Formats: sequence, C-alpha cells, structure tokens
Amino acid sequence: MRLTLEPLTAEGFAPFGEVLTALAEPGRVYIEAALANRREHAKPSLSFSTKLPATLPLNSTTMERHRHSSQSFVPMDAGRWLVLVAPNGADGGPEMAKARAFLARPDQGVTYGADVWHHPSTVFDQTARFAIVMWKDGGSEDDEFIQVAPFIVTEA
Repeated sequence: MRLTLEPLTAEGFAPFGEVLTALAEPGRVYIEAALANRREHAKPSLSFSTKLPATLPLNSTTMERHRHSSQSFVPMDAGRWLVLVAPNGADGGPEMAKARAFLARPDQGVTYGADVWHHPSTVFDQTARFAIVMWKDGGSEDDEFIQVAPFIVTEA
C-alpha cells in the first residue's frame, strides 16, 4: 500500500485529533479540549524525545495507539515530520486502507485522540526534539504497538 503525504491541516486531521499551532501574536491559547484521559487513576506524563531523521520514501509495518489517553507531540526543535493516522477497523486494529499521511511543519504539533492508531514518531530533514504529553498508569494498555501489512509513504 502506498500513502502520499499531504499538508497537515486542522480540517484534514480533525477526525483523529487536533493540530497544535502557536499564536502569531502575543497572547495565550488553551488547548485542554484536545486532551483525554479515560482512566481516573492514570497520572500525567511529560517526556522528551529525540529522533534521528528518516528518508523518503519510508517503508514501514508498525502502528501504535494509546487506548485510554490522548498523546500530544510538541516540537521543540524539528524539521518536517510525519503524522500518519488510521481509523479503527472492524477487528479493532487500524484500517490501513483508510490511513492518511500528513506532513507536519516544524511549527506544528498534534494531539492524537485517545484510541487513535498512528505511526511511531518519524522525522525528516534533521534530528528533532519533541515534548510529549499523555496519561499513563504503568499498565499494558499505556502503549500498544502492532505490525500491519507493509506500506510506503512518499512525497507528492
């Protein structure tokens, strides 16, 4: 299966979560509506991640989700990066035939909704650093990774 990168827009990504963009003018914007925690006992988790750049076309077989928590990625120092999502299929896994691949700019973050299948963090152009916010309780459902049929991500 081949997925072609499309620009990351709030409208295109809306079924899967929220695009995070800083204000252009002085001020503050609150984004709590995008955050989800479906377990009262889970604790907030803030982590930092450094990723080495990958090249396009990208070949992969991996998807992940966080069944009970949203997961936000906020670039701290990044180039372009991949936001690949898929809806839940009838079997509970990702429906890869309806997957979408977005190309995020360095000034865009995302919040994946709870229970949204997405590709692991992948960056292009340069080593990148992100702040990641989610909720964890230390159980097996904090992070779920599965293998899917091979797919390729290409530029337009």
